[in-house]
Amino acid sequence: MELVRGVHNLRDRHRGCVLTIGNFDGVHLGHQALIARTRELAKKFSVPSALLTFEPLPREFFAKDRTSPRVSTFRGKLCAIEEQGIDRVILQRFGPAFASWSAERFVEELLVDKLGVRAVGIGDDFRFGAQRRGDFAMLEQLGERHGFEAHHIDTVARDGMRCSSSALREALTKPDLALAAKMLGRPYRVIGHVRRGLQLGRKLGMPTVNIFLHRSLALRLGVYVVRARIGERQWNGVANIGVRPTLGFTRCLLETHLFGDPGQLYGSIMEVEFHRWLREERKFDSLELLAEQMQRDKADAVKYWSAHV
Repeated sequence: MELVRGVHNLRDRHRGCVLTIGNFDGVHLGHQALIARTRELAKKFSVPSALLTFEPLPREFFAKDRTSPRVSTFRGKLCAIEEQGIDRVILQRFGPAFASWSAERFVEELLVDKLGVRAVGIGDDFRFGAQRRGDFAMLEQLGERHGFEAHHIDTVARDGMRCSSSALREALTKPDLALAAKMLGRPYRVIGHVRRGLQLGRKLGMPTVNIFLHRSLALRLGVYVVRARIGERQWNGVANIGVRPTLGFTRCLLETHLFGDPGQLYGSIMEVEFHRWLREERKFDSLELLAEQMQRDKADAVKYWSAHV
């Protein structure tokens, strides 16, 4: 998968594609259907499939500090998109200049002039251009004028619930991991680089592998039964996602204790799947009490995996 960072980096060789556009936060089944349709159309026209997404997300740009947390990390989103087989991702910085583009300019300058799209597929809630003026009807009209097809992908539902990023965020805050997995088509996961921490887990008898989270996620803070993967290797384990209140910190961190001896993992990209909620994150009066609880959490996770071989 090719990653193009910004529309200013588009070149003549990028012209001619079938494009889908959106935030793709979580890459749930609705997003997956949209990407699958994009790939089908790209095959029909014998051109690459492409996906346009934004950083920060438009709702984050406009809402500033009032925005809701994300479903996935940025790296997690890119990994999930790549798994769907898209040929090219165009990552556009969403700032004041780009936000001021009219809907007509968005289509004519970007979709037509720079990308030469043969077809464009969008979801049912997608809007584009300043003041969100652009909708599917406008895209169809502009497509007829400029010679590209506009396609609308219907909502995907599971158990009577619409698969959407907002519904997925709501499931994760409960946390309802089973419902989240249904909307994703797989267990919920966090993907990130393994970083060196304070080595406190090692001192407490439970060494952890750490992923620092640069943005808040929708998943409820607390302790979970998890499965982790790096490449072809995988481990069962127990993880805490939170701010470590016993130590007085505020930065969110995913700390995962892997069963067995994984060896040196710093710098690796690790995927952590969340399978069961165990408890809330809480502040302990001493490190000794924290260590005792960590051992109980580990025992609960071992018990879970022994019953889910």
